Amino acid sequence: MLQVLLLTFSAVTIAHAELCKPDAQNAFKVRLSIKTALGDNAYAWDTNEEYLFKAMMAFSMRRYSSKTTTQISNVLLCNVTDRVSFWFVVTDSTKNTTVPGSEVEAAIRMNRNRINNAFLLSDKTLQFLKIPSTLAPPVEPSTPVWLIVFGVVLCLIVAGIVFLVVAGIQQRKKKNKESTERENLEEKGEATITIENGIPCETLDLKAGHINGVFSADDERFTSL
Repeated sequence: MLQVLLLTFSAVTIAHAELCKPDAQNAFKVRLSIKTALGDNAYAWDTNEEYLFKAMMAFSMRRYSSKTTTQISNVLLCNVTDRVSFWFVVTDSTKNTTVPGSEVEAAIRMNRNRINNAFLLSDKTLQFLKIPSTLAPPVEPSTPVWLIVFGVVLCLIVAGIVFLVVAGIQQRKKKNKESTERENLEEKGEATITIENGIPCETLDLKAGHINGVFSADDERFTSL
């Protein structure tokens, strides 16, 4: 009985070794940079972490395909190195083959954040070498872009109108001020009295003319004669 069990275990081990090996069909290589990501808080990679990785892969496959047939035992790891890199495959227990790599990749992409968070890592420090890093979805602004553009254009129009109104008012005030100053100068020019030899003399109004009173009196006196 013991020999049968040993033979069975050996056969399973050999079969697993054939399924999980570097560059095997549907196999993926994983590289973790725990020290780089966590520094002094880095944890050691051991069998417990390997179990957690298998559990996360089984969870991802079950969540992606909505099948309950994927178990932790279906996730095989091989070629584990001290620098924390290894290969893995997901087996299909019903067919004794590996799950197609496209399905595994889709499951990983779907649950990438959950996997990263489980190991306190990111896409840069937990790398599936055959799977490009998942780009974060673009952040959409809470306000629609068209509304922002409309607001900016409306503000520019209002600012332009205000500027034109203020400039018009200032120009009108300036013209009124210049007109008032011109009128004041003209009035002062008409009413200016000059002083010659100590005798005040009114400025001659060239338009209306000016009658000298002395000569007017003499003219009347001679006329009467």
